[in-house]
Amino acid sequence: MAYEVEAPKYVRLAQTIQSRIEDGTYAPGTRVPSENQLVQAFGMSRPTVVRALELLKRDGWLESRQGYGTIVRGRPAVVEQKDRRGSEALARDESQAPGRLVEVGHVPVPARVASVLGLPKRAKVLMRRFLVEEDGEPVELVSSYFPAGLIEGTELESSAPLGGSIRAHLEARKKVRFDHVTERVSARLPERSEAELLDLPDGVPVLSVLVVAYDASGQALEVSDVLLPADRQELEDTYRLN
Repeated sequence: MAYEVEAPKYVRLAQTIQSRIEDGTYAPGTRVPSENQLVQAFGMSRPTVVRALELLKRDGWLESRQGYGTIVRGRPAVVEQKDRRGSEALARDESQAPGRLVEVGHVPVPARVASVLGLPKRAKVLMRRFLVEEDGEPVELVSSYFPAGLIEGTELESSAPLGGSIRAHLEARKKVRFDHVTERVSARLPERSEAELLDLPDGVPVLSVLVVAYDASGQALEVSDVLLPADRQELEDTYRLN
């Protein structure tokens, strides 16, 4: 039986607005359509529109200016910086990378990973978790999730570090072809196990880069959650003052 689990409406609306910012429909420095206009354009309720706009403000795509409305900031610098991390996660050779493989096993699928892979909430997926270290300090935690249909005939369940990238491993053994990725940056508090691995004090947030790798048909092959300690990241953003 196939399951389709869609992201919440406000998340899908935020993704649509984000796409329009990236393709230039909503240019940096301009006002986004009003809440009323968005309600009418997308046929969604006002609370849904408000939540979508708040999500985009939180992630740095939009900002509110008193007396002027909601302004497009453009693609946040944090996204540009963290995109590189997401791409590196797909190309990483576990056997050569500085760090260690800390966990391999079948786990309940996290909610936002389930929505991407089209799985029910209580489904199990394979997780490979790799801790990247620099000079003995943990700097990045990568949790990669794989649907059951992609595991058979591979070495993904092995507790030993894989030689070569996971992408190359899957393309060689499953005859799949990675075509494109999407990456979404957000901030959240880490789970206890994540905080312990990253050596984070209580209350310190992490930056999460959710990397989704697709084939040419749009089927998600792998989802990686790349966590970076927010207190060790230097971020910079530039935008115009009107």
